[in-house]
Amino acid sequence: MRRTLSLLIGLLAATSALPYTGARADDALSFPVLVPLTGFLSLEGTSQRNGAVLALKQTPAGIAIASEVVDTGTSPEAAVTALERAAGGGTVGAVAASMLGTQMLAMLPLAQELKLPLVTVSGTASITEQGNPWVFRFFPGDAVTKSAHARYVVEELGKRRPAVIYQTTAYGQSGKTHLDAAFKALGVAPVFEEGVDPAAKDLLPVLTKALAAKPDVLVLHLHSGPTALLLKQAASSGVTVPIVAGSAMHQPSTAALLEPAELKGVCAETAASPVSGGSPEVEAFTDAYRAAFGKEPDAFALGQYDGMTMVLEAVKAGARSPDAIRKALAAGSFKGLAMTYRSDGKGNMAHSAVIVCYDGTSRVPALVKRYDDPTLAAK
Repeated sequence: MRRTLSLLIGLLAATSALPYTGARADDALSFPVLVPLTGFLSLEGTSQRNGAVLALKQTPAGIAIASEVVDTGTSPEAAVTALERAAGGGTVGAVAASMLGTQMLAMLPLAQELKLPLVTVSGTASITEQGNPWVFRFFPGDAVTKSAHARYVVEELGKRRPAVIYQTTAYGQSGKTHLDAAFKALGVAPVFEEGVDPAAKDLLPVLTKALAAKPDVLVLHLHSGPTALLLKQAASSGVTVPIVAGSAMHQPSTAALLEPAELKGVCAETAASPVSGGSPEVEAFTDAYRAAFGKEPDAFALGQYDGMTMVLEAVKAGARSPDAIRKALAAGSFKGLAMTYRSDGKGNMAHSAVIVCYDGTSRVPALVKRYDDPTLAAK
Protein backbone atom coordinates (compact mmCIF):
# COMPACT_ATOMS: atom_id res chain seq x y z
CA MET A 1 0.00 0.00 0.00
CA ARG A 2 2.98 2.33 0.47
CA ARG A 3 3.70 1.95 -3.23
CA THR A 4 0.08 2.84 -4.05
CA LEU A 5 0.29 5.89 -1.81
CA SER A 6 3.52 7.01 -3.50
CA LEU A 7 1.94 6.64 -6.93
CA LEU A 8 -1.04 8.74 -5.91
CA ILE A 9 1.10 11.43 -4.37
CA GLY A 10 3.14 11.49 -7.58
CA LEU A 11 -0.02 11.89 -9.63
CA LEU A 12 -1.14 14.74 -7.41
CA ALA A 13 2.19 16.52 -7.68
CA ALA A 14 2.58 16.08 -11.42
CA THR A 15 -0.97 16.67 -12.61
CA SER A 16 -3.26 19.63 -12.16
CA ALA A 17 -5.57 18.76 -15.05
CA LEU A 18 -5.68 15.44 -16.90
CA PRO A 19 -6.64 15.14 -20.57
CA TYR A 20 -9.38 12.64 -21.33
CA THR A 21 -7.62 11.01 -24.29
CA GLY A 22 -4.11 9.71 -24.75
CA ALA A 23 -1.95 10.02 -27.83
CA ARG A 24 -2.44 6.97 -30.01
CA ALA A 25 0.48 5.00 -31.38
CA ASP A 26 0.71 1.92 -33.58
CA ASP A 27 2.44 -0.06 -30.84
CA ALA A 28 0.24 1.25 -28.02
CA LEU A 29 -1.92 -0.99 -25.90
CA SER A 30 -5.31 0.71 -25.96
CA PHE A 31 -7.80 0.94 -23.08
CA PRO A 32 -10.95 2.67 -24.38
CA VAL A 33 -13.26 4.30 -21.85
CA LEU A 34 -16.85 3.83 -23.04
CA VAL A 35 -19.20 5.39 -20.50
CA PRO A 36 -22.42 7.47 -20.28
CA LEU A 37 -21.53 11.17 -20.03
CA THR A 38 -24.92 12.52 -21.08
CA GLY A 39 -28.45 11.52 -20.15
CA PHE A 40 -29.90 10.44 -16.82
CA LEU A 41 -26.70 8.63 -15.79
CA SER A 42 -24.31 11.47 -16.61
CA LEU A 43 -23.25 12.14 -13.00
CA GLU A 44 -22.43 8.50 -12.33
CA GLY A 45 -20.85 8.03 -15.76
CA THR A 46 -18.62 11.06 -15.35
CA SER A 47 -17.32 9.65 -12.08
CA GLN A 48 -16.65 6.33 -13.78
CA ARG A 49 -14.74 8.05 -16.58
CA ASN A 50 -12.65 10.10 -14.15
CA GLY A 51 -11.64 7.02 -12.17
CA ALA A 52 -10.56 5.21 -15.33
CA VAL A 53 -8.65 8.23 -16.65
CA LEU A 54 -6.81 8.73 -13.37
CA ALA A 55 -5.79 5.07 -13.23
CA LEU A 56 -4.56 5.08 -16.83
CA LYS A 57 -2.10 7.84 -15.97
CA GLN A 58 -0.08 5.13 -14.20
CA THR A 59 1.59 4.03 -17.44
CA PRO A 60 3.75 0.93 -16.93
CA ALA A 61 7.43 1.50 -17.74
CA GLY A 62 8.22 0.64 -21.34
CA ILE A 63 4.58 0.28 -22.37
CA ALA A 64 2.75 2.87 -24.49
CA ILE A 65 -0.81 3.35 -23.28
CA ALA A 66 -3.55 4.89 -25.41
CA SER A 67 -6.98 5.74 -24.06
CA GLU A 68 -9.93 7.28 -25.86
CA VAL A 69 -13.07 8.37 -24.02
CA VAL A 70 -16.42 7.90 -25.80
CA ASP A 71 -19.80 9.05 -24.50
CA THR A 72 -22.25 6.15 -24.81
CA GLY A 73 -25.27 8.22 -23.74
CA THR A 74 -28.06 5.93 -22.52
CA SER A 75 -28.72 3.91 -25.67
CA PRO A 76 -27.68 0.23 -25.81
CA GLU A 77 -27.09 0.65 -29.54
CA ALA A 78 -24.69 3.55 -28.93
CA ALA A 79 -22.68 1.43 -26.50
CA VAL A 80 -22.41 -1.44 -28.98
CA THR A 81 -21.36 0.94 -31.76
CA ALA A 82 -18.73 2.48 -29.48
CA LEU A 83 -17.33 -0.96 -28.65
CA GLU A 84 -17.21 -1.96 -32.33
CA ARG A 85 -15.32 1.20 -33.23
CA ALA A 86 -12.94 0.90 -30.27
CA ALA A 87 -12.07 -2.66 -31.27
CA GLY A 88 -10.85 -1.41 -34.62
CA GLY A 89 -8.56 1.22 -33.16
CA GLY A 90 -5.41 -0.72 -32.37
CA THR A 91 -4.56 -3.47 -29.90
CA VAL A 92 -7.19 -3.19 -27.18
CA GLY A 93 -6.13 -4.66 -23.84
CA ALA A 94 -9.38 -4.08 -21.95
CA VAL A 95 -12.33 -1.70 -21.98
CA ALA A 96 -13.59 0.52 -19.17
CA ALA A 97 -17.22 -0.26 -19.93
CA SER A 98 -20.48 1.52 -19.18
CA MET A 99 -22.04 1.27 -15.75
CA LEU A 100 -25.51 1.32 -17.32
CA GLY A 101 -26.93 -2.19 -17.09
CA THR A 102 -28.82 -2.16 -20.40
CA GLN A 103 -25.68 -1.05 -22.21
CA MET A 104 -23.57 -3.71 -20.52
CA LEU A 105 -26.06 -6.44 -21.44
CA ALA A 106 -25.99 -5.24 -25.04
CA MET A 107 -22.17 -5.15 -25.17
CA LEU A 108 -21.58 -8.55 -23.60
CA PRO A 109 -22.18 -10.74 -26.70
CA LEU A 110 -19.94 -8.49 -28.82
CA ALA A 111 -17.22 -8.48 -26.15
CA GLN A 112 -17.29 -12.28 -26.14
CA GLU A 113 -17.12 -12.36 -29.94
CA LEU A 114 -14.24 -9.88 -29.98
CA LYS A 115 -12.61 -11.47 -26.93
CA LEU A 116 -12.23 -8.18 -25.05
CA PRO A 117 -12.38 -7.84 -21.24
CA LEU A 118 -15.03 -5.36 -20.03
CA VAL A 119 -14.14 -3.69 -16.72
CA THR A 120 -17.19 -2.01 -15.19
CA VAL A 121 -18.79 -0.69 -12.01
CA SER A 122 -22.34 -1.52 -13.06
CA GLY A 123 -24.46 -2.81 -10.19
CA THR A 124 -27.00 -4.63 -12.39
CA ALA A 125 -26.84 -8.22 -11.14
CA SER A 126 -27.60 -9.98 -14.42
CA ILE A 127 -24.46 -8.84 -16.25
CA THR A 128 -22.43 -11.50 -14.44
CA GLU A 129 -25.16 -14.13 -14.81
CA GLN A 130 -24.82 -14.61 -18.57
CA GLY A 131 -21.96 -17.12 -18.44
CA ASN A 132 -19.72 -14.57 -20.16
CA PRO A 133 -16.05 -14.85 -19.12
CA TRP A 134 -15.13 -11.40 -20.47
CA VAL A 135 -16.92 -9.20 -17.90
CA PHE A 136 -15.39 -8.04 -14.60
CA ARG A 137 -17.39 -5.97 -12.12
CA PHE A 138 -15.42 -3.83 -9.65
CA PHE A 139 -18.46 -2.60 -7.75
CA PRO A 140 -20.44 -4.90 -5.48
CA GLY A 141 -23.43 -6.27 -7.34
CA ASP A 142 -26.97 -6.01 -6.07
CA ALA A 143 -26.72 -9.40 -4.35
CA VAL A 144 -24.18 -7.80 -2.01
CA THR A 145 -25.35 -4.19 -1.73
CA LYS A 146 -29.06 -4.94 -1.40
CA SER A 147 -28.37 -7.51 1.31
CA ALA A 148 -26.43 -4.84 3.21
CA HIS A 149 -29.18 -2.31 2.43
CA ALA A 150 -31.93 -4.53 3.86
CA ARG A 151 -29.86 -5.72 6.81
CA TYR A 152 -29.10 -2.19 7.91
CA VAL A 153 -32.80 -1.28 7.73
CA VAL A 154 -33.94 -4.30 9.75
CA GLU A 155 -31.03 -5.14 12.05
CA GLU A 156 -29.61 -1.70 12.82
CA LEU A 157 -32.65 0.58 12.52
CA GLY A 158 -35.13 -2.04 13.71
CA LYS A 159 -37.61 -1.25 10.93
CA ARG A 160 -40.03 -3.84 9.57
CA ARG A 161 -42.44 -1.85 7.37
CA PRO A 162 -40.32 -0.60 4.45
CA ALA A 163 -41.76 1.30 1.50
CA VAL A 164 -39.60 0.65 -1.55
CA ILE A 165 -39.32 3.17 -4.40
CA TYR A 166 -37.16 2.01 -7.28
CA GLN A 167 -36.23 3.02 -10.82
CA THR A 168 -37.90 1.39 -13.83
CA THR A 169 -34.51 0.85 -15.51
CA ALA A 170 -32.63 -2.47 -15.57
CA TYR A 171 -30.64 -1.16 -12.59
CA GLY A 172 -33.85 -0.43 -10.70
CA GLN A 173 -35.48 -3.74 -11.53
CA SER A 174 -32.36 -5.62 -10.46
CA GLY A 175 -32.21 -3.75 -7.17
CA LYS A 176 -35.88 -4.35 -6.44
CA THR A 177 -35.53 -8.09 -7.08
CA HIS A 178 -32.61 -8.36 -4.69
CA LEU A 179 -34.22 -6.12 -2.07
CA ASP A 180 -37.32 -8.32 -2.13
CA ALA A 181 -35.16 -11.41 -1.59
CA ALA A 182 -33.12 -9.77 1.15
CA PHE A 183 -36.16 -8.54 3.06
CA LYS A 184 -37.83 -11.94 2.71
CA ALA A 185 -34.76 -13.62 4.18
CA LEU A 186 -35.09 -11.27 7.15
CA GLY A 187 -38.79 -12.06 7.57
CA VAL A 188 -39.93 -8.65 6.35
CA ALA A 189 -42.37 -7.74 3.57
CA PRO A 190 -42.50 -4.21 2.10
CA VAL A 191 -45.78 -2.39 2.71
CA PHE A 192 -45.40 -0.48 -0.56
CA GLU A 193 -43.41 -0.91 -3.79
CA GLU A 194 -43.51 1.25 -6.91
CA GLY A 195 -41.19 1.97 -9.81
CA VAL A 196 -40.64 5.45 -11.25
CA ASP A 197 -39.26 6.53 -14.60
CA PRO A 198 -35.87 8.30 -14.40
CA ALA A 199 -37.34 11.17 -16.47
CA ALA A 200 -40.08 11.91 -13.92
CA LYS A 201 -40.06 15.59 -12.89
CA ASP A 202 -42.27 15.24 -9.82
CA LEU A 203 -41.96 12.42 -7.31
CA LEU A 204 -44.40 13.85 -4.78
CA PRO A 205 -47.27 11.61 -6.02
CA VAL A 206 -45.30 8.39 -5.43
CA LEU A 207 -43.99 9.74 -2.13
CA THR A 208 -47.56 10.53 -1.01
CA LYS A 209 -48.73 7.03 -1.92
CA ALA A 210 -45.78 5.46 -0.12
CA LEU A 211 -46.48 7.40 3.08
CA ALA A 212 -50.15 6.45 2.91
CA ALA A 213 -49.07 2.84 3.46
CA LYS A 214 -47.72 3.90 6.87
CA PRO A 215 -44.13 2.66 6.47
CA ASP A 216 -41.56 3.01 9.23
CA VAL A 217 -38.75 3.56 6.67
CA LEU A 218 -38.41 4.66 3.03
CA VAL A 219 -36.03 2.50 0.99
CA LEU A 220 -34.83 4.05 -2.27
CA HIS A 221 -33.11 2.43 -5.24
CA LEU A 222 -32.91 5.32 -7.71
CA HIS A 223 -30.39 7.04 -9.94
CA SER A 224 -28.69 10.25 -8.79
CA GLY A 225 -31.11 12.89 -10.08
CA PRO A 226 -34.31 11.13 -8.94
CA THR A 227 -32.73 10.42 -5.54
CA ALA A 228 -32.01 14.12 -4.99
CA LEU A 229 -35.47 15.12 -6.23
CA LEU A 230 -37.28 12.72 -3.91
CA LEU A 231 -35.19 13.76 -0.89
CA LYS A 232 -35.79 17.44 -1.62
CA GLN A 233 -39.53 16.89 -1.90
CA ALA A 234 -39.54 14.74 1.24
CA ALA A 235 -37.73 17.47 3.19
CA SER A 236 -40.03 20.23 1.94
CA SER A 237 -43.04 18.08 2.88
CA GLY A 238 -41.78 17.59 6.43
CA VAL A 239 -41.34 13.82 6.09
CA THR A 240 -39.86 12.39 9.29
CA VAL A 241 -39.73 8.74 8.28
CA PRO A 242 -36.07 7.64 8.01
CA ILE A 243 -34.72 7.16 4.51
CA VAL A 244 -32.11 4.61 3.42
CA ALA A 245 -31.13 5.14 -0.21
CA GLY A 246 -29.14 3.31 -2.84
CA SER A 247 -25.56 3.96 -3.87
CA ALA A 248 -26.39 7.04 -5.98
CA MET A 249 -26.95 8.95 -2.75
CA HIS A 250 -23.38 8.60 -1.52
CA GLN A 251 -22.11 10.58 -4.53
CA PRO A 252 -20.86 14.09 -3.69
CA SER A 253 -22.49 15.22 -6.94
CA THR A 254 -25.85 13.98 -5.63
CA ALA A 255 -25.35 15.57 -2.21
CA ALA A 256 -24.42 18.84 -3.95
CA LEU A 257 -27.98 19.02 -5.29
CA LEU A 258 -29.29 19.21 -1.72
CA GLU A 259 -28.83 21.40 1.31
CA PRO A 260 -27.17 19.69 4.28
CA ALA A 261 -30.39 20.06 6.28
CA GLU A 262 -32.27 18.13 3.57
CA LEU A 263 -29.89 15.23 4.13
CA LYS A 264 -30.36 14.95 7.88
CA GLY A 265 -30.91 11.34 8.90
CA VAL A 266 -30.52 10.01 5.36
CA CYS A 267 -28.35 6.91 4.95
CA ALA A 268 -27.21 5.00 1.88
CA GLU A 269 -25.47 1.81 0.83
CA THR A 270 -22.40 1.90 -1.36
CA ALA A 271 -19.04 0.24 -1.98
CA ALA A 272 -16.96 3.02 -0.43
CA SER A 273 -16.99 6.74 0.35
CA PRO A 274 -13.62 8.30 -0.52
CA VAL A 275 -14.61 11.73 0.82
CA SER A 276 -15.22 10.14 4.22
CA GLY A 277 -11.55 9.14 4.43
CA GLY A 278 -10.50 5.99 6.20
CA SER A 279 -6.86 5.52 5.19
CA PRO A 280 -3.88 7.58 3.96
CA GLU A 281 -4.12 5.84 0.58
CA VAL A 282 -7.80 6.75 0.12
CA GLU A 283 -7.09 10.31 1.22
CA ALA A 284 -4.22 10.56 -1.28
CA PHE A 285 -6.53 9.29 -4.03
CA THR A 286 -9.13 11.87 -3.04
CA ASP A 287 -6.55 14.66 -3.19
CA ALA A 288 -5.28 13.49 -6.60
CA TYR A 289 -8.84 13.28 -7.92
CA ARG A 290 -9.68 16.79 -6.71
CA ALA A 291 -6.52 18.18 -8.32
CA ALA A 292 -7.24 16.43 -11.61
CA PHE A 293 -10.95 17.11 -11.99
CA GLY A 294 -11.89 19.88 -9.55
CA LYS A 295 -14.56 17.79 -7.87
CA GLU A 296 -15.05 15.12 -5.22
CA PRO A 297 -14.64 11.39 -5.96
CA ASP A 298 -17.22 8.74 -5.18
CA ALA A 299 -17.32 4.94 -5.02
CA PHE A 300 -17.94 4.64 -8.77
CA ALA A 301 -14.75 6.59 -9.48
CA LEU A 302 -12.80 4.60 -6.91
CA GLY A 303 -14.13 1.24 -8.13
CA GLN A 304 -13.25 2.02 -11.76
CA TYR A 305 -9.87 3.32 -10.63
CA ASP A 306 -9.20 0.09 -8.74
CA GLY A 307 -10.39 -1.99 -11.69
CA MET A 308 -8.18 -0.29 -14.25
CA THR A 309 -5.27 -0.32 -11.81
CA MET A 310 -5.62 -4.11 -11.51
CA VAL A 311 -5.59 -4.29 -15.32
CA LEU A 312 -2.38 -2.25 -15.43
CA GLU A 313 -0.82 -4.46 -12.76
CA ALA A 314 -1.49 -7.40 -15.07
CA VAL A 315 0.22 -5.52 -17.90
CA LYS A 316 3.21 -4.78 -15.68
CA ALA A 317 3.39 -8.49 -14.87
CA GLY A 318 3.65 -9.34 -18.56
CA ALA A 319 0.08 -9.53 -19.89
CA ARG A 320 0.16 -8.14 -23.43
CA SER A 321 -3.08 -9.43 -24.92
CA PRO A 322 -6.78 -9.23 -24.02
CA ASP A 323 -6.82 -12.94 -23.17
CA ALA A 324 -3.78 -12.64 -20.92
CA ILE A 325 -5.41 -9.73 -19.12
CA ARG A 326 -8.66 -11.69 -18.80
CA LYS A 327 -6.83 -14.63 -17.26
CA ALA A 328 -5.04 -12.34 -14.80
CA LEU A 329 -8.32 -10.75 -13.70
CA ALA A 330 -10.10 -14.10 -13.46
CA ALA A 331 -7.41 -15.81 -11.39
CA GLY A 332 -5.73 -13.02 -9.46
CA SER A 333 -6.35 -11.09 -6.27
CA PHE A 334 -5.77 -7.36 -5.95
CA LYS A 335 -5.65 -5.19 -2.85
CA GLY A 336 -7.28 -2.01 -4.07
CA LEU A 337 -8.11 1.20 -2.24
CA ALA A 338 -11.76 0.33 -1.61
CA MET A 339 -11.32 -3.38 -0.81
CA THR A 340 -9.54 -6.54 -1.92
CA TYR A 341 -10.85 -7.80 -5.26
CA ARG A 342 -11.07 -11.39 -6.44
CA SER A 343 -13.37 -13.01 -8.98
CA ASP A 344 -16.07 -15.38 -7.75
CA GLY A 345 -15.80 -17.27 -11.05
CA LYS A 346 -18.47 -15.13 -12.71
CA GLY A 347 -16.58 -11.84 -12.86
CA ASN A 348 -17.90 -10.38 -9.61
CA MET A 349 -14.74 -8.85 -8.16
CA ALA A 350 -16.10 -6.76 -5.26
CA HIS A 351 -17.58 -8.42 -2.18
CA SER A 352 -18.00 -5.69 0.44
CA ALA A 353 -20.49 -2.88 1.05
CA VAL A 354 -20.74 -0.02 3.51
CA ILE A 355 -23.50 2.16 4.92
CA VAL A 356 -22.99 5.91 5.13
CA CYS A 357 -25.19 8.46 6.93
CA TYR A 358 -25.57 12.25 6.90
CA ASP A 359 -25.97 14.31 10.08
CA GLY A 360 -27.62 17.37 8.52
CA THR A 361 -24.68 19.73 9.02
CA SER A 362 -22.46 18.58 6.13
CA ARG A 363 -22.62 17.00 2.69
CA VAL A 364 -19.89 14.55 3.73
CA PRO A 365 -21.35 11.33 5.17
CA ALA A 366 -19.92 9.23 7.98
CA LEU A 367 -19.15 5.54 7.53
CA VAL A 368 -21.37 3.74 10.00
CA LYS A 369 -21.35 0.06 9.02
CA ARG A 370 -19.39 -2.35 6.86
CA TYR A 371 -20.61 -5.69 5.50
CA ASP A 372 -18.42 -8.35 3.93
CA ASP A 373 -19.44 -11.18 1.63
CA PRO A 374 -20.01 -14.10 1.50
CA THR A 375 -21.69 -14.13 4.91
CA LEU A 376 -22.15 -10.33 4.98
CA ALA A 377 -21.28 -10.52 8.66
CA ALA A 378 -21.16 -6.98 10.02
CA LYS A 379 -17.86 -5.59 11.26
